[in-house]
Amino acid sequence: MQLATVVREQTETSDYTKHDLLFKDLIQTFFKEFIDIFFPDVHRHIDYHHTRMLSEEMHTDLHDGGTRRLDVVVETKLKGEDSIIIIHVEPQSYRLPEFNERMFHYYNLLYNKYRKPIVPIAVLNPDKTRDEPVTFTQAFPFFHILNFLKLELRKKNWRDYIKSDNPAAAALLSKMCYTNEERVEVKKEFLRMLVRMQLNSAKEYLIYGFFESYLDLNEKEEEKLREEIGKIDDGVKVMELTISYEEKGKKEGKQEVAIEMLRKGASIQFITEVTHLEKQEIERLRKML
Repeated sequence: MQLATVVREQTETSDYTKHDLLFKDLIQTFFKEFIDIFFPDVHRHIDYHHTRMLSEEMHTDLHDGGTRRLDVVVETKLKGEDSIIIIHVEPQSYRLPEFNERMFHYYNLLYNKYRKPIVPIAVLNPDKTRDEPVTFTQAFPFFHILNFLKLELRKKNWRDYIKSDNPAAAALLSKMCYTNEERVEVKKEFLRMLVRMQLNSAKEYLIYGFFESYLDLNEKEEEKLREEIGKIDDGVKVMELTISYEEKGKKEGKQEVAIEMLRKGASIQFITEVTHLEKQEIERLRKML
């Protein structure tokens, strides 16, 4: 059951980055696991049997007149209660000076539409660690208009999560706090988590792709990783997983080459000889163009 809906902000000047979409896909797929590992106080009160995604409807922003679609928006209930609440998760991959004000606007958009209690959560993942406010205030030192929960990934120690076997945490290891010297070890522990979790191939591939987008080892580091994998008890299974994804990556690369050659008018026979893909696969790619 899909638990959340990915919603995009759409303004004339807004251009969602690859990073925003990666985070939204991850949180959408592993919403329950994400709340569990990073917001346990919220998690223990949520009745996930009464969770559904909200429709991707446009909201008019009364502040600037633009139209917006919020990010991950989920309707659910508290355990033992019939009242509905809304959880809004907003990933932010770059520093925005007025982000707390934006969270206030988003809160207003949701409340004006649904008239339900809102739980706003910000997931901050800029490349550098900063202390970001979790409130929106005006000129009164004694008054906060909005408080929201936040997750600052660069302040999280990756070692605290490697025993959790939580898929959301596994993917987000790549955005936590680690040194350059720890990069190989982070990926090794990530792969061990994947082996232990035994997810279906689609979810596993999503997590692997997310991780690789942020922690991509160079050749020297990959060589060291293979050496380290050979020393651990579950090394065979981890190595099999690594080889599997290397092969998938090679195939995807060949498919990209084949698509480009098709666009330039190359024959299927010639593309087969160059890429070593099956003719049926190239025909399938041609029909997709």
